[in-house]
Amino acid sequence: MTVVNPAPAGAPSLIARVQGILLSPRTEWDKVDGETATPQSLFMGYACILAAIPAIAQIIGGLFPICVLGVCVHRSLIGVVVGGVLYYILSLVGVFVTGLIIDELAPSFGGTKNRVQALKVVVYGWTAAWLAGIFAILPMLSILSIVGLYSFYLIYLGLPKLMKSPQDKALGYTAVSLILAAIVYIVIGVIAGTVAAAGMFGAGGFAANNITNVSGTVHLGNASVDLGQLDQAAKAAQASAAAMQAQANGQPAPAGSVQAVPADTLKALLPANLPSGFARTEISATSAGAAGIGGSNAEGVYTKGDGRITLQVTDLAAMGALAAMGGAINVQSDHETATGYEKVGKVDGRLTTESFDNQAKSGKYSVVVANRFVVDAEGSGVAIDDLKAAVSAVGIDKLEGMAHA
Repeated sequence: MTVVNPAPAGAPSLIARVQGILLSPRTEWDKVDGETATPQSLFMGYACILAAIPAIAQIIGGLFPICVLGVCVHRSLIGVVVGGVLYYILSLVGVFVTGLIIDELAPSFGGTKNRVQALKVVVYGWTAAWLAGIFAILPMLSILSIVGLYSFYLIYLGLPKLMKSPQDKALGYTAVSLILAAIVYIVIGVIAGTVAAAGMFGAGGFAANNITNVSGTVHLGNASVDLGQLDQAAKAAQASAAAMQAQANGQPAPAGSVQAVPADTLKALLPANLPSGFARTEISATSAGAAGIGGSNAEGVYTKGDGRITLQVTDLAAMGALAAMGGAINVQSDHETATGYEKVGKVDGRLTTESFDNQAKSGKYSVVVANRFVVDAEGSGVAIDDLKAAVSAVGIDKLEGMAHA
């Protein structure tokens, strides 16, 4: 016998809801506002189904070989499948956490707290992003996934309606919510990327809850896992999760809880000029917190002739404890694309990602510092050394000092 989770009374079919939220969102949000729902019905009847689209597309796309100058390389089947499954699970976790954030922020923007209504906003608002994930099947179509940005507009329309926030505060409400959600997804990307590259679960996996004290190193193909470090990171993540839950319930932050560095402090780390001759033309800083999750970010834009570099420093704060789990996995991945290359690994003990297109002269260089800060340089009309110099100019040692202060 098959047990099916029924849709809430009065709720439309999944297809009708997708059509309504995409084609006539204002009218559809009115319908959603009056529907009775539960977190289980929202996830089982909608989110779990649509979130599978980009995950499956990612797996299918990952099975295609990477060909350079007639030489084709097939990626590990285990790594591809593990990456897709892990992405699917963590994306649903991200949706739930974003719902908590929206709920906690409601009073700050004149709204009314309601956990189910907040989850409705995220689950239905994320429709466009999930559907756009289908383009991950073919790398050449990945640029079309930009249509998923329509989800930002859907959330902007849904927030004032469902959370009872004044319309004039909807833009600020949406912006702060998405900034915090971005921090959550940065952590998700770090964890998913490193674990997928290691393919560790394909080797049998392990149950973290059953491990009390572990040590040693496990080698899995081109990756190794420091079990002692992973154990410590898991315990730290558990403590951070408990602290975030306490703050989400209105309780004071436990002693020793990690607090985000002020955004202006990060802003001061962005130099006026980069060593490669790029001059800063724009600078901004943002910080926000809700549901026990805090974070801060500073961004500078640098130009030289036709070249442009965007340099960012993000403090994951308490969420860094989750990123540390990814740091326990030493992954070395290096492969060439048709016009460039992509690398993932540790440089001076720090998780580092690097990609560059020699033809377009564009790329990205990112470093995770002290399992807490992310320094990222992305540019066009540049050399990869320009991006590396930009990251170094922030002052890695200063960030590590802040993490241990």
